[in-house]
This record gives sequence, C-alpha cells and structure tokens, in this order.
Amino acid sequence: MTQKMHKLIILRGNSGSGKTTVAKDLQKKLGNNTMIISQDAMRREMLMVKDGPETKALPLLKELLRYGSDHSEIVILEGILVADWYRSLFELANELYGKDVYAYYFDIPFEETLNRHKTRAKSNEFGEKAMRDWWVEKDYSDVLNEVAITEEKDRDSIVNEICDRIDFSH
Repeated sequence: MTQKMHKLIILRGNSGSGKTTVAKDLQKKLGNNTMIISQDAMRREMLMVKDGPETKALPLLKELLRYGSDHSEIVILEGILVADWYRSLFELANELYGKDVYAYYFDIPFEETLNRHKTRAKSNEFGEKAMRDWWVEKDYSDVLNEVAITEEKDRDSIVNEICDRIDFSH
C-alpha cells in the first residue's frame, strides 16, 4: 500500500499579523488540491461562536483536519489559534501528519499588527481595543515545532521560505 503524500502548514499568530494573506498566497502558489482551513471562517462565519478554551469551533476544525489528511495533498490551517486552547488540535495535527507538519508563528509587534489591520477590508469590523483584548504575547506552542515569522519579512519572502522548506520527496 502506498503511503499518501500529504503536508500540513500551520500559520498562527495575533490578529492582523498576515496569516490569512500568506495562506491565500501559498494556496495559489502550491496549486490544485491545496485546502485552506481558516479558523475565522469556521468560527465566525459558519458557526458564529466565540473563541476560547471550549470553543465549539474546535470539533469542526479537527474534522476538517482529518478530511484534509485523507483528501488533500496540502492543508493550510490558519488562525489566531491560541496555543493552550487549541492544544488538542495541534496534537491531532502531529498524529495525522507526523514529520510533515510545517508550523509557523507570526511573532509581530502589536503596533505593526495594528498598522496591517488598517489596510484590510474588515478593518471597520473591529479596531484597536478588540485587538488589544485578543492579544497574546509570544504565544508559541509547546506541541508544535514552530518557526518564527518576524516583521522584517515581507509576504513574498515568507511564502517562498515556506515553499522551500516543504519536503516533497515522500
């Protein structure tokens, strides 16, 4: 039996750090059969539930991760995904994808995320106060082996760095 080739890219970080933009650029570059699982789309648009330690979005995110493992060559999971709240999701990711988990944490200063947020279409949906309320400083996961993405890197170099790191040999 041939082992299925599938990869998982996880993009985490605070609101306004650039995760969704990078995820969409990656999907375009990686091409067909690349699935994006957006925490915001699941939680805010599909389910209309709050985020937190017991969010009702977690079971759906897990099901989508399983679906992606079975049906997509590459899955991109992106969102704030607070490390403590989503620990079981990251454990499942490691279980499903093994060494083919490529995790990134957008370690961007608050002021820069605020500047980036002002350029987004949804900037009128929430502002600085909400972003400060949601802010979690240096929220690295102890389950994922995350690479830091810093403000010095532009989106093209981030996308290229991620693509260069993915091992397509198996």
